[in-house]
Amino acid sequence: MIIQFSVRNFKAFKDEAVLNMAASNYDKTDREEENVIHEEAFNLRLLKSAVIYGPNASGKSRFLDAMMFMRDFVIRSAKDWQTGDAIPVDPFRLNPVTREAGSEFEMTFYENGELFRYGFELDSEKVIAEWLYNRPKTKEVEIFYRNFQDIDFHKTRYKGAKLLVDQSMVRDNALFLSVAAQFNLEISKRVVNWFKKLQVISGIKEEGYHFFTMTKTQESETKSRILDLLQRADLGITDISTQSMDVNNLPDEMPEKVKEVVRKKIREEDAEFLSDVETTHKTYDDGRNPIDRVVFSLDHDESSGTKKFFALTGPILEVLDKGLILAVDEFDSKLHPNLACKLIELFNSKKTNKYNAQLIFNTHNTNLLRSGLFRRDQIWFTEKNRYGEARLYSLADFKTSSVRKDENFEEKYIQGKYGAVPYTEYFDDLLKNSNGV
Repeated sequence: MIIQFSVRNFKAFKDEAVLNMAASNYDKTDREEENVIHEEAFNLRLLKSAVIYGPNASGKSRFLDAMMFMRDFVIRSAKDWQTGDAIPVDPFRLNPVTREAGSEFEMTFYENGELFRYGFELDSEKVIAEWLYNRPKTKEVEIFYRNFQDIDFHKTRYKGAKLLVDQSMVRDNALFLSVAAQFNLEISKRVVNWFKKLQVISGIKEEGYHFFTMTKTQESETKSRILDLLQRADLGITDISTQSMDVNNLPDEMPEKVKEVVRKKIREEDAEFLSDVETTHKTYDDGRNPIDRVVFSLDHDESSGTKKFFALTGPILEVLDKGLILAVDEFDSKLHPNLACKLIELFNSKKTNKYNAQLIFNTHNTNLLRSGLFRRDQIWFTEKNRYGEARLYSLADFKTSSVRKDENFEEKYIQGKYGAVPYTEYFDDLLKNSNGV
């Protein structure tokens, strides 16, 4: 579970931005049982979900980009980058100093009874610094600290690191952690495997996880649960099934080289390529009596909202079943606010979130602020100053005397009490001028 994530000098964030998933003490009586995970080992109280609000171009998506960059670089840096390859990091470019400086990322998390704090600083050419700390009980222990290519490591907790350091087996554009995991150093493998549990997806471009959900419908139990969610969403769907690609009737728009690969795999490996989901709906006579069923194509006949909801069901069930972390950019895009609320409730519920999964997402949907789903410490905002510098802050950062836990968060946010709303007075001037005033 995430305890805290921070980023500095990355895209819109010039200064450090910190998302803290530790529950505040101010809200101990507010949805404590539903929204807070309790871990007695370290007296931890961690939030099950967090939502980020802010105007367009304020940094909401860029913050989740930072999470994705850290995750991907941890998992891939040892194998996907070669000597001399550029690191695709994007520093804050509106300042000449930060444009040439390093970007920093750090994640603190709880895993299997222990605390970990891991981070790194890098630029497009090299890893500048890297560190890993572990807290198995009461004391935090430094596992390793890297300063460019100079690496100090714990002699007893990280014995296997000596060979990697002595033989200079870590490239300057690769993470020591990732290389060590490839060589089966246990604590490194644990950290890398934890990052694999962090799923960052787009709520606008659902094509990738749409296919994931399609494959999950091949499992009878999972299909039943997906269908149950679709039916609870009142989409009129009574059944779903997958349609396999016909090797003799491949789409005209598919490139010929791709067609050749598909045909070869099907012929040699007896592989199956799923091309669409068929949804079944009831038909009725003029007396509104059910008489038959009709099959629709999800791709061609269903609404964009239905397709989005279907695509989300697979990742959400996977995350809930395995206690993973799901971060979604524009989570409720194309979804009705009531459906978005119900999906969020799946994470807050002890019944459906048995393994302490976490949900982090951004949205413009202010209806969620008056839904009663969130505590103050779960509500976050991004805003930019006149210099293009984004900042991230929580509703819990406001004094309790100025923000009560029972006030109308939606109304106050729209009124601008918490900031993070677009400045629109220029539109008022435009409208006045256009009316000849």
